[in-house]
Order: sequence, then C-alpha cells, then structure tokens
Amino acid sequence: MEVQSRAMLSQCRVVPQSPNFRLRAMAPNTTHTTVELNRFAEVGNILADAAGEVIRKYFRKNFDILQKHDLSPVTIADQSAEQAMVSILLDTFPSHAIYGEENGWRCKEKSADYVWVLDPIDGTKSFITGKPVFGTLIALLQNGTPILGIIDQPVLRERWIGITGKRTTLNGQEISTRTCADLSQAYLYTTSPHLFSGDAEEAFTRVRSKVKIPLYGCDCYAYALLSSGFVDLVVESGLKPYDFLALIPVIEGAGGVITDWKGDQLVWEASPLSIATSFNVVAAGDKQIHQQALDSLQWK
Repeated sequence: MEVQSRAMLSQCRVVPQSPNFRLRAMAPNTTHTTVELNRFAEVGNILADAAGEVIRKYFRKNFDILQKHDLSPVTIADQSAEQAMVSILLDTFPSHAIYGEENGWRCKEKSADYVWVLDPIDGTKSFITGKPVFGTLIALLQNGTPILGIIDQPVLRERWIGITGKRTTLNGQEISTRTCADLSQAYLYTTSPHLFSGDAEEAFTRVRSKVKIPLYGCDCYAYALLSSGFVDLVVESGLKPYDFLALIPVIEGAGGVITDWKGDQLVWEASPLSIATSFNVVAAGDKQIHQQALDSLQWK
C-alpha cells in the first residue's frame, strides 16, 4: 500500500485537536469516571490481544471457507476469534450484553446498559487473500452510545483506541486527522466501487469525480488511516452496525467526523430483537470536507 508523504499534500495537513472539539467529545462522558473508562479500555485491549492470537495462527494458512446466509465468507478464524473475546467478556462483565457479527446477541437479560459489539475480522475477503488491511473491531455501547472503540490490525500489530472524552491513540501515541482545503484535494478511500448499486452508486460517483485521488481495498483500515491523518475521506454503503460502531470513538477522538450520508448521527441499539440493518457511512478528517462530501452525495 502506498501512503503519501504529508509534505507532498500541501492543501491537506495534520492539525492539533481543537479545544472546541475536546469539549464536545467530553459531553457524553459525564456519567463515567476515568477509572471506569480505563478499565473498559484495559479489557478492550485484552479482547484484541485474544482475537489477534487466534487470527495470526490462520493468516496466510490453508483453511476452509464457508458461506453465510447472505453469501459472505466466514472462516474458522472469524468464529474462533469471536468466541475468544466472548469468553473473556462473560467472565469479566457477566452483566454486560454482547453482540457479535458471527453469533448475534448474548445476554441473560433482554436489555443491558452496556453492550459490547464485536467484529472479529472486518474484511474477511482481505484476510482470506492474505492482505493485512482487515481488522478486529471492538465497540462498547453505553445506553446505545459508543464510549469505546478499537481498530486492531493483528498482523501489523497496530491498534487504534478511541475513548469518549480522550484523544485517540495508535499504539499509545496520540494522533489527529488532517484538514483538507477542498474536495478537489482530497484522498478518498472505499473498500470497492463494486459494492455500490443503484442510487448509492450514482451518489458515490459524484463524490469520486470531485476528489484528487480515489483509492480502494482497505476495509476498516481506511478509517484507521483517516484517523492518523493520511487520508481525508472514506465513503461506504451497506455497512452493518458491527462494521462502524467501533469506528465512531476512534474517528471523533482524532478530530474527525463520521455520520450517515444525510449527515445524521449513526445510531443502532442492540437487543435480542435487533436486526443488523445496513447504513451508508461517510467519514472525514474535518467538518469542512465532510460537508462538501455530503453536498456531493445529495442523499435524500
């Protein structure tokens, strides 16, 4: 993967997180102590470690590839990594609920204040083909709001952690998105142009035609690169809640913006009856480029 030097991008630059953003990000955190959030993050790290151990054992190895009911691929690595995380959560937080991509809702009760949303391998096709741009996604929701998000790339051993009210980190170092003066200077990522159809394809084409460079094939890793200030925009269609909930604290904690294509907050509450509906997602390094993307999408 080619990552452009920041020095070459004269109109797209990394800037420190603004004070206004910091106040906005801290607002949802009023009911949590630092100790509580740190404990949740500690457990999130343990989950990512456990999933990573499983995933590395299977990466670029021979294994059976199965098909789910929606014809998407699933492997023993997906299933085993999710089970490893679930086992830890059941022991550590028995009152918390779990919603995993592979096995759905797990909780003794019909509802819970805290719900862990897990995607053991976001980008299974990349994993199957030996390309290390997939990731493990871990989100913790409190009354439906993501308060913790982790993007973990277990092969490259890169881990982005977003905690409400705090700056996002990559392997312990604080990071920031970058600003971009105009959509014409933006570097855009999407997993594949072939994943869009109908009106969504037309909307994406409008954005793609205006950016400087469109890039493909990164799954959740594209959002991680955006959080680190290497790209400006990610536009995708048909994402499930477990595909994007972990991204929200990571991107917002780095100073970025992530919404649906109308500019509305991404909201999904997990329950035994919840259906993993599809969402159209746009993420940007700053509000200006985000608004320009929304104006181009023209989504109604």
